[in-house]
Amino acid sequence: YMEQKIKLIWDFRGPDALKIAEHHVIHLDEYKAVHDLEANETGVEQKSELYAIAYFIVSKAQMPAVRDALKPHRGEFCD
Repeated sequence: YMEQKIKLIWDFRGPDALKIAEHHVIHLDEYKAVHDLEANETGVEQKSELYAIAYFIVSKAQMPAVRDALKPHRGEFCD
């Protein structure tokens, strides 16, 4: 049984969206290292020229603590 994974998402819009998302992931990775969450995936997706996201995939059990600490804009269940 695989525990349900949740993708926490930060949305960035504008001409610098990708650059800001890439910078945000640096902070997500720092949080990951400090809280021993190295197995968790982080990343950036460019959705369009003016829209990019940074994301942090966590287990359902980890989600409340990470959500409260990092204040994502939204979350969605992973397939």
